[in-house]
Amino acid sequence: MRDIKDYGFRDQIQRASVSIMNNIAEGSDAGSEATNIRFLNIAKGSCSEVRSMLHLCHDLGYCTIEQQEKLIGSTRKISASINNLIKYISNKNTTNKP
Repeated sequence: MRDIKDYGFRDQIQRASVSIMNNIAEGSDAGSEATNIRFLNIAKGSCSEVRSMLHLCHDLGYCTIEQQEKLIGSTRKISASINNLIKYISNKNTTNKP
C-alpha cells in the first residue's frame, strides 16, 4: 500500500493507524482508569476508521482482495484486544470495590 498515489487517502489511513497506538499510550499514562478507558474507546474508534478505509481500498484499486481481507482481519483482532483491555480495567474496578 506504500505505492498509493492518492496522498489524501494514504495520509488519512496512516493518521488513523497512528492514532490507535497513540491513544492506547496516552490512556495508559492518563492517571485514572476512567480516562484510560476513554482513550481506549477513542483508539477503538480509530481502528474502526482504518477498517472503513480498508473496505474502500480494494474498490479504489489500491490493494488486492487478499491484502484487504488480511488487514481487515488485523483491525478486528486489534479492536477485540482493546475491547478485552477495557473489560479487564472495568472489571478490576468493580472487583476491588468494597
